[in-house]
Amino acid sequence: MALRERYINPYTDFGFKKLFGTEINKDLLMSFLNSFLDTKEAITSVKYLNSERLGDGVGDRRSVFDVYCETEKGEKFIVEMQKAGQRYFKDRSVYYSTTPIREQAQQGEWNFRLENVYTVGVLDFVFPNNEYPADEYYHVVKLMDVADKHVFYDKLTFVYLEMPKFNKTEDELETMFDKWMYALRNLSRLLDRPKALQDRIFEKFFNQAEIAQYNEEERREYETSVKNYRDYINTMDYAHDNGWKEANVENARKMKADGMPTELIAKYTSLSIDEIATL
Repeated sequence: MALRERYINPYTDFGFKKLFGTEINKDLLMSFLNSFLDTKEAITSVKYLNSERLGDGVGDRRSVFDVYCETEKGEKFIVEMQKAGQRYFKDRSVYYSTTPIREQAQQGEWNFRLENVYTVGVLDFVFPNNEYPADEYYHVVKLMDVADKHVFYDKLTFVYLEMPKFNKTEDELETMFDKWMYALRNLSRLLDRPKALQDRIFEKFFNQAEIAQYNEEERREYETSVKNYRDYINTMDYAHDNGWKEANVENARKMKADGMPTELIAKYTSLSIDEIATL
């Protein structure tokens, strides 16, 4: 497969882990997290943990994270690039968060004190059913008291970034968070580093993202990752389109049974006259 881009696609498994999940690039991860996390103190040190976690018992389901790390204070971070919406995506986020919670258990006497746990989802899709307004792409979720809306427990935090909603131009970038969102959203389409991203951290970011400096093995891994990403997106698009068509076919059947003219059925369902005739 011939790669024409200058920079890698961060939405691929290889791309995201290369930029944020390697020891040499931990400063990129810290800068990215510090740009949007409302922590008491800035993250100044992280240690990468094994991203594959097995269940406690035989036959338990394993968890595989894109990036799993902890700070020197013991705070745990799961950072995931989610390529497409899933039916139980929220369930998956909650399930993943249980790993860093359970791993804090101590043998013997223990008072159950826990350190902060953060699950960050970088989403290559938009939450369905207009759950959030079209111009809101940054969401922080905590356990809340339903009656008076106060945060009941502040040590478990879920952060979701709806990347397709971020449409700021280079001239509109103001904060470091804006810059990171722009860099991730547009990286694989860029030919050069934008003038608005002249911070030292982005010099390294673009150097690490440049495909030409990878060795042969890394290029093969990236090419495979790009193929898997495109296959996955195509599969999801096909499933979405088929679901759309099945719904319209069912509606067309009902309209036809009610005696609605074929031309109107075609107008409202986008099915062809020939397709409607076979129903």
